[in-house]
Amino acid sequence: MRRHGDDEVHEHDRGLSYDLPVLARRRMIRLLAGAGAGAGLAALVGCTAEDTASESTSPSAGTSTPAGTSSAAGCAVVPEETAGPYPGDGSNGVNVLKESGVVRSDLTRSFGDSAGGTAEGVPLTFTLTVVDAASGCGTPKRGAAVYVWHCDREGGYSLYTEGVADENYLRGVQETDDRGQVTFTSVFPGCYTGRWPHIHFEVYGSLADATTATAITSTSQLALPKDVCDTVYATEGYESSVDNLGRLSLESDSVFRDGHDQQLALVKGDVAEGYTATLTIAV
Repeated sequence: MRRHGDDEVHEHDRGLSYDLPVLARRRMIRLLAGAGAGAGLAALVGCTAEDTASESTSPSAGTSTPAGTSSAAGCAVVPEETAGPYPGDGSNGVNVLKESGVVRSDLTRSFGDSAGGTAEGVPLTFTLTVVDAASGCGTPKRGAAVYVWHCDREGGYSLYTEGVADENYLRGVQETDDRGQVTFTSVFPGCYTGRWPHIHFEVYGSLADATTATAITSTSQLALPKDVCDTVYATEGYESSVDNLGRLSLESDSVFRDGHDQQLALVKGDVAEGYTATLTIAV
């Protein structure tokens, strides 16, 4: 797990007070996990799922490998990060993963017996590609599962935050396809006090593991690039994000400040048509 120093962490992501027991279990799971085999996908770790990336939306393909994350030559495991206090995976209260309807691609609406609300905001479709680090990132993790969640444009988390505690939108699970990919339709998350704009994700060995909230392979976060955030936050509904983002940088963020090469997504698009984001995750 990465260490983030002694700076104060915002209550949305209080790792030590909420997550030490959970992350200890996850580290043990990863040590026991078997290595995949085979080949068929070009090494992608340290960069996004796209073959090329514009410097204006993402840094150059990462070449640095944080200590402790190297799995094979040229392949870096995605850094382990805190799930924060609002994961909804049963580790801190409510467990949405066991609810019917959580397996879905469209995250914008609540499902089941929740209030039935819809998250508003600039459209964002993001694709995560899960690859096997033990194979040198050359093998897609077919049949794995990814659970994602993020805040709404006001910075609130469904299931927890006052005003949206009865909602469960902006959360969902999918099984990876033959390319190791999952794609979710959502809205661009806001920026709340003390944290860089991000999306949480957990990787599981299978859909059955995910929907029973067992055997988490990896927990991490996707970061969004500043220029895109600036453009989105200039639109209606994101007013509070402008000042919050202005006080932050990736280098000062409590999670991303020790390196974000494996976590900064490639984002394309515009406000009118919406954005697409891609990221490759080595586990």
